[in-house]
Amino acid sequence: MSILNVEHVTHGFGGRQILEDANFRLLKGEHIGLIGANGEGKSTFLNIITGKLMADSGKVEWCKHITTGYLDQYSTLTKGKTIFEYLKSAFSYLTDLEKEMMSLYEQMADSTSEEIEKMMEEVGEIQEMLDSSGYYMINSKIAECANGLGLNEIGLDRDVSELSGGQRAKVLLAKVLLENPMILILDEPTNFLDENHIKWLTEFLQNYDNAFILVSHDIPFLNSVINVVYHLENAVLTRYSGDYNFFLQSHELKQKQTEAAYKKQQKEIAALEDFVARNKARAATASLARSRQKQLDKMDRISLAPKKIKPEFDFKEDRAPGKVVIKADNLVIGYDSPLTKKVNIEIERNKKIAIKGVNGLGKSTLLKTLLSILPPFEGTVEHDQFISIGYFAQEEIASSNTALEELWNEFPAMSNAEARAALAKCGLTNEHITSQMKVLSGGENAKVRLCKLMHKPINLLVLDEPTNHLDVDAKEELKNAIKKFRGTVLLVSHEPEFYNDVADEVWNLESWTTKII
Repeated sequence: MSILNVEHVTHGFGGRQILEDANFRLLKGEHIGLIGANGEGKSTFLNIITGKLMADSGKVEWCKHITTGYLDQYSTLTKGKTIFEYLKSAFSYLTDLEKEMMSLYEQMADSTSEEIEKMMEEVGEIQEMLDSSGYYMINSKIAECANGLGLNEIGLDRDVSELSGGQRAKVLLAKVLLENPMILILDEPTNFLDENHIKWLTEFLQNYDNAFILVSHDIPFLNSVINVVYHLENAVLTRYSGDYNFFLQSHELKQKQTEAAYKKQQKEIAALEDFVARNKARAATASLARSRQKQLDKMDRISLAPKKIKPEFDFKEDRAPGKVVIKADNLVIGYDSPLTKKVNIEIERNKKIAIKGVNGLGKSTLLKTLLSILPPFEGTVEHDQFISIGYFAQEEIASSNTALEELWNEFPAMSNAEARAALAKCGLTNEHITSQMKVLSGGENAKVRLCKLMHKPINLLVLDEPTNHLDVDAKEELKNAIKKFRGTVLLVSHEPEFYNDVADEVWNLESWTTKII
């Protein structure tokens, strides 16, 4: 049974074609991975199928009585509700049914026996719906989902307006999952999730009976939950049956076949053009030349897709600091209360350190305390006198500046050509360069911030969840740049496959925390 049919959809923006004659179908129970490089238009496609954006042409058709749950990277929460109240709103349709049932009971007091009989039938139907939907187990369902995504650690009585970006993302994800729709649409759901929470979400999606469309650059996660891939590249949407690894093999084979056919055709074209050029002027061979020309004119010419420019990251190194870059004595991090026990830290020159641990333990707080952005709750932090820091924060830049203006503000001496070349080197197109930071995708926004970081001479590189939103090529290039960087690195990441072959040491904050895990 087809849940969603997309036929011949075309869409462009600012002179750039994003979708060209795109076709897409979603069958009952299919688990689809929608993949493509940053800026290819994955979020645009999701906005089109959910009705948030009108395509220039084509048809989007859902089956009747469909229920959807859409996790958008940029959804917001309204002030005044606790996390628990917001999650409970996932069951609002059941709450409304219960209210209707109670209203019927109240009406029975002033009704005739015939009216009461009809009302009792309605009450029975509603009661059956509530029972079959597990309405009286809502609190336990909320508790299970909140625990799986780490929301209990935040506190379900917290007002949603007080949450950080990562905490908001978790709450939005939890609500979408609790709604249990016929189709889930998840845009980068693993951003801000640690290893344990990703494992829980993986098991949830593996056992999810309904269909879903998933956008993610987390390849191990993708491979473990999907059975169909749709690949978006150069405005063309292509379907592959199987997981991401099968897609890679099929895509590579298809590219090789196309390149071989292209080369063969080019030789044929060259031979025909040569024959026409040499024989069209001679009366004896002019008819043969015209025949060859017709053959050329009718030929369905193969064209190769333009090669995607892969980003290049390279951090500028400053003079070497002393042997110990950062020293912390009896350090306790926290705000109103301590988050860790007392720890003594010495970060030596050129060490590459990864920091892991479940969300809510204070990984970002630790980074900010070690960088003296935040004061220690207790203890002291000392920096080497020659330390020069490059800091990539987890939060995106949501300003009205264009990417070009953002770079210029940091480096005003750059010429227009130099600034554009620097951003292009990071994999940003001219359209991205002239777009406001707040409208760029998460991956494009991250590339602008990395570009700014690359042009500052540093000897301490501090990265807080840098792979959130980055596509596969950008992740691989960032990993190579960290490996090449001959300075000290502090890296917070929830992806072991990213940091395992980069880090000399891995700090697990779970061994320092005062919280019960």
